[in-house]
Amino acid sequence: MGLTRDEIDSVARLSRIELTDDERAAFGAQLASILAYVEKLNELDTSDVPPTAHVMGLCNVFRDDVEQPSPPAEQMLANAPATAYGCYLVPKILD
Repeated sequence: MGLTRDEIDSVARLSRIELTDDERAAFGAQLASILAYVEKLNELDTSDVPPTAHVMGLCNVFRDDVEQPSPPAEQMLANAPATAYGCYLVPKILD
């Protein structure tokens, strides 16, 4: 399945890239190869395959939301690169 120059240019325009003639030939061949593979996949009978959004079963991985005491402030600030007045110091980003 060959792609026309206009089809390759259309895909390049949608991708917001400019192609040289050499790149157009190379990418055209790659696109044609990809489309041929998709056509081959379309030959498979998938009528008995249920639609899926994810191949793995998903479950909620969150812990139970239970109230618990916070660690002491000294422990929370122990690994901070800089602190002052019991708070984290962060670099100024606005003038």
